[in-house]
Amino acid sequence: MTLADAVADWHPAPVETTDTIDPWPVAAFAALLDQPVPDELPPLWHWFSFLEAPLQSALGDDGHPADGHFLPPVPDRRRMIAGGRAQFLQPLRIGAEVVRHSRVAQVRPRTGRSGEMVFVTVRHRYECDGELAVVEEQDVVYRSQPAGAPQARTAELPPLAEPGPPDQWRLRLDPDERLLFRFSALTYNTHRIHYDQAYVTGVEGYPGLVVHGPLLALLLLELPRRFAAHRRVAGVEYRLERPCFAGRPVVADGVPDDGGAVLTAGTPGAGTSVAGRVRWAGTDS
Repeated sequence: MTLADAVADWHPAPVETTDTIDPWPVAAFAALLDQPVPDELPPLWHWFSFLEAPLQSALGDDGHPADGHFLPPVPDRRRMIAGGRAQFLQPLRIGAEVVRHSRVAQVRPRTGRSGEMVFVTVRHRYECDGELAVVEEQDVVYRSQPAGAPQARTAELPPLAEPGPPDQWRLRLDPDERLLFRFSALTYNTHRIHYDQAYVTGVEGYPGLVVHGPLLALLLLELPRRFAAHRRVAGVEYRLERPCFAGRPVVADGVPDDGGAVLTAGTPGAGTSVAGRVRWAGTDS
C-alpha cells in the first residue's frame, strides 16, 4: 500500500483547546538566549504554550507519540518540520487565556528522490480576549522508515568557515547538548534525535544531535526583534532546508527592506538551514 493510499480516508475532525500564556516559559526561553525577559510575547513564542503531554507508554521508538489526532496513519512514521507561515493580528498577552482552533488544511502525498512522503499542513487560529490574534499554518513532512534502516546519512561535516564581517543584522548561536536539552524541555519534545547520540547516528543516520527546527525558526525572528525593535512584525514565513547539528555554530543573517526583511540561518560552510521573510505591519509586501 502506498502512502497516498494510507492517508486517502484520513480526515481528522477540528479541535478546540484553551491554554494560558504562562510567563515562566517566556522567561525561560529568554534565559536560554541570554536575553532580558520581554514585556510582550514575541512572534512565535506561543509555541511554548498548548503543549501536549502523552502518556509515557504512548511514545514510539523515536520518542514521538505513536499516535495522535493530527498524526497521519503512515506506517513506521518519521516526522520532520518543513516550514510554516503566521500572521500576527494583535499580541497574545502574557497571562491571558487563549483559545486555539486547529484543523488539517491540506494533505499532499508526494514521491521524491528519497521515496514516498506525505506533507500535512495544520492550520491554527488563536483568539485572545475574544478577538482573533494569530493565524498560523505549520507544514510537516512524514515518511516511512522502519527502525534500523538509516535514511538520513550525510557526509562528514565540512570544515568550519569563518563568517564574513559582522553587520547590523547578524546573530550567532552555539547549540550544544545543554541548549538542546533545555529547548526540548521547554517544548516537551521527546524526539530522540535531539538528545540520544547513539539513536540519532545509528538509527536515523545523522552525524550528530539535530538542532530543533522550531529553534532555528525562532532564531530568525530574533533578528528583527533585536535589530528593528521599533517595527512590528505582522507576518512571517519560513522554510527548513537542511539540519544543523550540536557543536557547530549557527549564524543568522537578515537583509531589511521597506516591506520587511529576508532572513537566513545555517552553519557557516554547510549552506542555508532555514530561510524566511518577515513583513512589517502597515505594508503589503
